[in-house]
Amino acid sequence: MNSTNNKFYENGWCKFPYDQAIAEWVANALPLARRAVDSKDHSDWLRCGKTWFVGVNALPNNMNGVIGESLPLSGEAVEFIRNMPELGNFFWDRAQISVCYPGYPAPSDLETEKAYKFRKNRASAHIDGLLPEGPERRRYLREIHAFILGIPMVEYSQEASPPVVWEGSHEIIRTAFNKIFSGVAPDKWGSKDVTELYQQARKQVFDQCQKVEIHASPGEAILVHRLTVHGIAPWKKTATAGPDGRMICYFRPILDEPQKWLSMQ
Repeated sequence: MNSTNNKFYENGWCKFPYDQAIAEWVANALPLARRAVDSKDHSDWLRCGKTWFVGVNALPNNMNGVIGESLPLSGEAVEFIRNMPELGNFFWDRAQISVCYPGYPAPSDLETEKAYKFRKNRASAHIDGLLPEGPERRRYLREIHAFILGIPMVEYSQEASPPVVWEGSHEIIRTAFNKIFSGVAPDKWGSKDVTELYQQARKQVFDQCQKVEIHASPGEAILVHRLTVHGIAPWKKTATAGPDGRMICYFRPILDEPQKWLSMQ
């Protein structure tokens, strides 16, 4: 197992160095990403007192990762992903365009004071696909993601709301959800309320795992394990960025078989 494998499977994330293929993809994607951020059709994605553009599936790439005049998404990070044991076939989803601006996170009428404090103090730590529903915000597994691939689109300083991960948290989450879903068929996982057990596992993560802020530049890529607890750090007063803010595109393809969410390495 090479060093990248070790970092990814042991820590639950890794960063890939500058790759010309990724840099060229960014050059083609950036104008369309900017257009999507500025579009009136996406105005509802501007949250947290207008300090965060959520931008889920806002990038108009196709299932091969082609956007504008780009080639299909490729490079070392993509080859690493395609060689993941048991991954199987997948297609690139339309990428999320996550943009943070100075002051993130600002209070918002769209979330409670408790949620705001959690966003500010705990980077809104979460697992993708566990969606809150109803007035009591109960959690259910609604999306079975294979991985999270982050591609920085612009330059920004390390203090500009970097992505945050809790190293090793993926194995704590795996253990917890193996217990939660014990005896439940994978196609029924989405019907089970996991709120309390998920919160308990996340507390264990905070107590036992190291929190790491990740900085990367255009041409580099960040790969996060599907079970790793992650979030966004607040924008520090010393942070610097251009008018685009801290812009990262995230791909989160869906697994072809739901049981792989827990069984795959």
